[in-house]
Amino acid sequence: MPHSPEDKKRALVRLKRIKGQVEALERAVEAGTECSLLLQQIAALRGATGGLMAEVLDIHLRESLAQRAEGPISSTDTGDNLDAIMKIVRTYLK
Repeated sequence: MPHSPEDKKRALVRLKRIKGQVEALERAVEAGTECSLLLQQIAALRGATGGLMAEVLDIHLRESLAQRAEGPISSTDTGDNLDAIMKIVRTYLK
């Protein structure tokens, strides 16, 4: 989760845009919009969620690396943290 006020604000702005895109897609489906236009909207929505994922992942990685730089962390903790991050990345890339 973004912790700084700026990061949180950027995430919320992105989420509001995504919400608007989802609502527009819902209206388009209800209106019977042709498939090619729906696909275009879905692609835009996927891009928006991908951008949000990338931003939150960037924040998470920076925070994790900053914590490591602040003091000694056991190799077990580092490995567990890295495993958790890589699991998220693998899921994101599917």
